[in-house]
Amino acid sequence: MHFEARLNELPRHLQSLLQSTSPATGATGLSRRSFLKMATASGFALGCYPMLATAQDAAAKAPAGLKPTEQPGAFVQIAKDGTVTVTINRLEFGQGVQTALPLILAEELDADWSKVKYANGNNHPAYVDPAFGMHLTGGSNSIAHSYTQYRELGARTRAMLVQAAATQWGVDASALRTEKGVVVGPGGKKLTYGELAEAAMSLPVPEKVVLKDPKCFKLIGKPTGRLDAKAKSTGTQDFGIDMHLPGMLTAVVARPPVFGAKLKSVDDAAAKAIKGVKAVVRVPVDRGGEGVAIIATGYWPAKQGRDVLKLEWDLGSVEKVDSVKQLASYKELAKQQGALKYNDDVSKIATAPHKLSAEFSFPYLAHTPMEPLNCTVSIKADKAELWMGTQMPGLDGFAASAALGLKPENIAIHTQMAGGGFGRRAIPSSDYVVEACHVAKAAVAAGLDAPVRTLWSREDDVKGGYYRPMHVHRADIGFDAQGNILGWDHVIVGQSIVSGSPFEGMMVKNGVDATAVEGMKEPYDMPMRLSVHHPKINVPVLWWRSVGSTHTAFVMETLLDEIAETTKQDPVAYRLKLMGDKHPRHKAALELAVEKSGYGKKKLPAGRAYGVAVHESFSSVVAYVVEASIKNGQPKLHKVTAGVHCNLAVNPKTVEAQVQGAALMGLSMCLPGAAITLKDGVVEQSNFGDFVVPRITDMPLVAVHIVPSADAPTGMGEPGLPALAPAFANAVARAGGKRWRELPYKQV
Repeated sequence: MHFEARLNELPRHLQSLLQSTSPATGATGLSRRSFLKMATASGFALGCYPMLATAQDAAAKAPAGLKPTEQPGAFVQIAKDGTVTVTINRLEFGQGVQTALPLILAEELDADWSKVKYANGNNHPAYVDPAFGMHLTGGSNSIAHSYTQYRELGARTRAMLVQAAATQWGVDASALRTEKGVVVGPGGKKLTYGELAEAAMSLPVPEKVVLKDPKCFKLIGKPTGRLDAKAKSTGTQDFGIDMHLPGMLTAVVARPPVFGAKLKSVDDAAAKAIKGVKAVVRVPVDRGGEGVAIIATGYWPAKQGRDVLKLEWDLGSVEKVDSVKQLASYKELAKQQGALKYNDDVSKIATAPHKLSAEFSFPYLAHTPMEPLNCTVSIKADKAELWMGTQMPGLDGFAASAALGLKPENIAIHTQMAGGGFGRRAIPSSDYVVEACHVAKAAVAAGLDAPVRTLWSREDDVKGGYYRPMHVHRADIGFDAQGNILGWDHVIVGQSIVSGSPFEGMMVKNGVDATAVEGMKEPYDMPMRLSVHHPKINVPVLWWRSVGSTHTAFVMETLLDEIAETTKQDPVAYRLKLMGDKHPRHKAALELAVEKSGYGKKKLPAGRAYGVAVHESFSSVVAYVVEASIKNGQPKLHKVTAGVHCNLAVNPKTVEAQVQGAALMGLSMCLPGAAITLKDGVVEQSNFGDFVVPRITDMPLVAVHIVPSADAPTGMGEPGLPALAPAFANAVARAGGKRWRELPYKQV
């Protein structure tokens, strides 16, 4: 697999890192070697990802010129009974890769799907993302980047099994065929994969393999139940939080009320008196702050111990953020031009027949996965093992080695299934991992020879960062009576997600964080001047499912809808006109959603209205046509029809589930109470009582329809989220409500 060939499958902001100009201009993408040089120059790659360097060395030694990521031995285990266990190179945290990746491999292997299982990978070099060269679950890249990889792994394994059978029968391999876990020979002779596995896996690995014609797929593209469905539905599925090791202790940490604050004094007498408490230790925490860890025989005594601590904090040296003041300062900044992303000529705004000025505000948002953060650490002499659900085990392994003072090669990461994450388990600072390592190290210093599991409560999670940044958008638009946009002057204000992280050197260009502006302008043809301000604020921020598109899609799609309404044009026809002929995937997704929803044909119940939005993120396009109404002054989302273009849908059931879940998460941004606010530097929310998430009564009917395609798949973990909120807002406006200029909504 060539690095250059996969650039177009990367999320848009990552493409821009690796290729300075569009492929359409004839520019050549960076080679892997050039990427590593660039990354090293930015102070991040080989130093920050030791396993990446190891992977490059191992690749040079691999038989048949194959990299570790291309060797079946690390990915496929076949038992004597024919059970095939496929190791996944990603974190499974609800997106379904533990089914999709084995499905892809099993297709080329001709495995008996009823005998296929999965196993989690770790921080071994074999399990890096083959396109990006690091351990990563994020950017909706799992299937997009590993589709060809897992097909080839399956095909190589199949070829080795066939060769083993040919050798045993003394015939040419070309005379054999495979079906459902069996090699079939002349005269109908059969050998199961289980019978052949030991001999097959000792054979040389073929470098070149012929992959199936997609027309011959028997598994890929067919709706398939998840391999973890039974365990999750019966409550027997283990997650990182369920880790239990012999003699294991549990720790909770009292963290500073204001990010980065240090301790003045600690009175832990009452905590030490709690039965089950083994130690009370001071530990460093994220952003240079200090905390106190209670290490006990279980979560409850640890929590009880923390509750009775008497702590005095030094808050004088840290910024104490106030959300009201912060919003006001952002709005002032938005009146000024910032660092430029686009600088088209927008001078025609001044003389445009129609003008539209709008200001939008978006709050901090918490990730709040169902499983709060956790990390179990076991230290034995100069080695350590860690168990947790992590999106970046390579980075976390390096961070653990630094925190523990151990060599990177002596750190073993055991990736566990996670109960959600939405980006919170992919932190450049590895905050919760580093903290857990400091706790385990302090436990050893206190004479406790036991693994330590550091647990976060829901309240810890909501108050402890990291968050989707607060943003303010300001737009000034000029357009004519036909809706032709003559100029669009736009300013975004919000913290940079990657500033100060190892990614800054690659993802911040000319003062603009690429994640903050993704989704702006495209796919519409318009002159835009877009600039950005990135204030430095004492609030930790991070990507949140669909990253910048969480706010850019809302602004673009609601403003375009307003222009269509002002010029008395159908919102679907208007979008299609602005797209032109350059965006067939957007057009196909939108037209499919329109067709399946009955838009323009079906008469809606009194009080209901349609809302439309379409958006591309992470190389996939999702269009929504929704039905909403206003009842007793409150908007209600009734029905959602999605048109999805993700190229080939490996498992349509997974695509459907991801869009349904993402739509609900998109709805969560709209509901009053769905905001993180700060006063005197302290996060005001603590649990689901004051940080609102949708309940079952909020869930609309969601129908998902996929545009047929045989092209290599793109990602679906995130693209279902961005277009939901603007489609809902547009429907409410057309049902007689006000145009929303902020999320969550306050007035309808």
